[in-house]
Amino acid sequence: ALAASAAGTAEVLGGPGSWLLTLPPHHIAGLQVLLRSLAAGHDPVVVDVSTGFDPAVLPAAVAAMPGRRRYTSLVPLQLRKALADPRACEALAALDAILVGGAATPPALAEQARAAGLRIVTTYGMSETAGGCVYDGRALPGTRMRIMNPGSDGVGRVELGGDTTALGYRDLPEHPAFAVPGWFGTDDLGAIDGGVLRIVGRADEAISCGGLTVVPQVVESVLEHLDGIEACAVFGVPDERLGQAVAVAVVPATGAVVHLDILQKAVTEQLSRYAAPRHLLVVDQLPVRGPGKLDRRALTSRFTDGTN
Repeated sequence: ALAASAAGTAEVLGGPGSWLLTLPPHHIAGLQVLLRSLAAGHDPVVVDVSTGFDPAVLPAAVAAMPGRRRYTSLVPLQLRKALADPRACEALAALDAILVGGAATPPALAEQARAAGLRIVTTYGMSETAGGCVYDGRALPGTRMRIMNPGSDGVGRVELGGDTTALGYRDLPEHPAFAVPGWFGTDDLGAIDGGVLRIVGRADEAISCGGLTVVPQVVESVLEHLDGIEACAVFGVPDERLGQAVAVAVVPATGAVVHLDILQKAVTEQLSRYAAPRHLLVVDQLPVRGPGKLDRRALTSRFTDGTN
């Protein structure tokens, strides 16, 4: 599966090349950076991220990369930091492709990166699929994808299969995620339109508000385009009447002031009233875990503990 993923990546990106490692190698995305570079006959250039990611090191790191084609892989938080550093951004623009994954890439961030001349490729996958196996919505060669039990809108649970997919979990032969031979059942909700996978959100992150289901990522896609919002995250909080209420944490842009009623109006107009946030939490940065994944549980805990 690892070799199939490396080969498929090289085919989709236009050929093998050297890779810049900016991710922890004990995570699948970082491990794959090492394997892809070695498969191409190059030693990877390694950026030390043991104490955090500093975009200031990117110019020298990119300059040290050998080969005719050069690639790297970033998580969205790293990409956001790099875009704020002109020299780092210029260095990344010299690469043939930048894989962005590990967490959902906000559309506004992707637009900003492409406008800056960065050749980004959004990826989707997980450890069970040898890392990213869907690039810009399309499956890598040898990878299969399907939607189980889709609703009237085509949205259902995403399943992945093929050469890049694991056979199962060690010592857990009956795990339901691998119940169908050859397929891995994810916890993600999505739809496939014209062969392009669109991830809507996670089934286990959906908010049940008064008997209605709110998918956080759908609400975020509205809010992150509003003026004055640098980043945002929607999460559920306990509510005596509704069961759960929709809340949003916002990182304001420099000098901006965010008002809850403006957020509510935008969501009500573009989605529906029940999806509009009832609570606003203003933060300096969004909490993350692992390789840059948003930690919604931390936001819920912060809100319910009264530390907002």
